[in-house]
Amino acid sequence: MRFAVSKVQGLVSGSASRRLSGPRRAVFGLALSVLGLAGLALPAAAQTLASLPSEAGAKVQGDARPIAAWVTFCQSYAAECAVDRTEPSRISLTPATWATIVSVNRRVNKAVEPMTDQDHLHVADRWDLAEDGIGDCEDFQLLKRHLLAEAGLPRRAMRMTVVIDEKGEGHAVLTLVTDRGDLVLDNKTNAILPWHRTGYVFIKRESQDAVAWVSLGGVTSPVTTANR
Repeated sequence: MRFAVSKVQGLVSGSASRRLSGPRRAVFGLALSVLGLAGLALPAAAQTLASLPSEAGAKVQGDARPIAAWVTFCQSYAAECAVDRTEPSRISLTPATWATIVSVNRRVNKAVEPMTDQDHLHVADRWDLAEDGIGDCEDFQLLKRHLLAEAGLPRRAMRMTVVIDEKGEGHAVLTLVTDRGDLVLDNKTNAILPWHRTGYVFIKRESQDAVAWVSLGGVTSPVTTANR
């Protein structure tokens, strides 16, 4: 069943909305009011900050070639790709920050209808912010990052990441570089897991120092992340 546009209306605000018109623009506008800042401490009951282990993050192993669709995305959404080296490179996890992360992760996973770009847009791979309420893996994660940045988390510590999933397919997740290690936001689950407990092979992610990508050591790099 296709999600009503109202389920994602208001999730995204700011400069991205000004690039749209007509029905697509209707999904933009009240990011933080919809998230509620009062409602950011939504039940995080199933997972608590105290339950997270403190572990080492993924090791960067050199430069990597970016996903082609990411390059196109950055041409249209430059602010979403910009790297501000004055921002913290790690997120300090507090109970309030954790509640914000859990809330955004769950809300986006619920609000966006999963659909491949081929089925949705008749293209192999396209990255955007799920402006019409439909998206595949990377669109979920880009929207989450947008909302978390709006809520005050450092974008530099939230890196789009390419993995090989349990099916052997290219998949995109959002890595949060934190003082408790690298945590992964995924549209396949509401659980927020340390990177090495996801079962994925980690290939590469956005650099924290430039508009570029770095290798995480995975041997097989997918050309696309066209995964629901």
